[in-house]
Amino acid sequence: MDLETLERHLTGMPVRRPRVAVDAMGGDHAPEEVVRGAVAWSREHPETDVILVGDEERIRPFVDGPLPAHITIVHAGESVGMDEAAAAAVRRKRDASINVCMRLVREGRADAVVTAGHTGAGVASAILHLGRLPGVDRPALAIQMVTERGPFVLLDIGATTDSTGRNLAQYATMAALYAQSVLGIADPSVALLSLGEEKGKGDARVQEATVLLDAAPLRFIGNVEGRDLPHHPADIIVCDAMVGNVVMKFFEGITSAMFGMLRAEFKRPPWGPLGYLFMRPGIARIRRRFDYERLGGSPLLGVDGTVLITHGSAKRRMIGYAVEVGAAAARARIPDRIAEAFADDAGARARRERVPADAPTA
Repeated sequence: MDLETLERHLTGMPVRRPRVAVDAMGGDHAPEEVVRGAVAWSREHPETDVILVGDEERIRPFVDGPLPAHITIVHAGESVGMDEAAAAAVRRKRDASINVCMRLVREGRADAVVTAGHTGAGVASAILHLGRLPGVDRPALAIQMVTERGPFVLLDIGATTDSTGRNLAQYATMAALYAQSVLGIADPSVALLSLGEEKGKGDARVQEATVLLDAAPLRFIGNVEGRDLPHHPADIIVCDAMVGNVVMKFFEGITSAMFGMLRAEFKRPPWGPLGYLFMRPGIARIRRRFDYERLGGSPLLGVDGTVLITHGSAKRRMIGYAVEVGAAAARARIPDRIAEAFADDAGARARRERVPADAPTA
């Protein structure tokens, strides 16, 4: 999530002290990197309460000194490993850190959850403890992808695989509401990611989604191909989680590879170091623009609570950004806005159904 964009649209909203529950045991580098990242960020932002959830004995050594008043630890005796079957582990391990985080939100003791742990476990725990919003069949993870013309929203990037056409259509609706109410895009364009740009071209779910989106009150423009993505072909790109996750990680990988090649060229004598001196400011700007760690995490759209899922490989810097995004997302009330919009749509449909097609108009 683009924090700068989100903060711009939070300007003028009532300020409420956010409370962020951090899954201290989730991720490849937990608990050390998660705890150090969350604590370092929190010490610089005392206006946000941070709750570290996990094994207290393992968390304490990485706090470095006494806990500030706005940082607390809630003990959780279990955790879900990255190699475990997500749904089974979430149900079996009631005291897992991710489950405790979700219950804190459900009980009103926290406003958001941030986890770098098992994505499937995060999604399963959110569904189990928070539930889906009315009318949502499946939640979806959304992320903003940076392009030459500004970011677009890509989803699903990992919540659930094997989506149906109906699921894709719902993802598009949720993403449009998210883009309108949080990112400030008044009339976002929507496209399906497929193997051809001709409208309706693709597998059965793309064809089903095309029919549903043609009938939806969205600015649906049809299909886009993978080669179009760096050029911002639409404000929202919808696909199945398997495709979305591969696309996201390819973007990240190719960005890192390109900067690696640039570094190698700038070290090549005799002109490389001299060229770097001239190009350094521009490269710094481009690097900052494509720094995916600053996005923090991906909001899980469609559940009744604010949940941010970040990279399993996240270290302290990205964890700090994730906590910041979690606090901002809690202030933005994303689930409430989606629920309100879905309710408005349902009410409008009900009113239309009660009025006969040949009824006289005023």
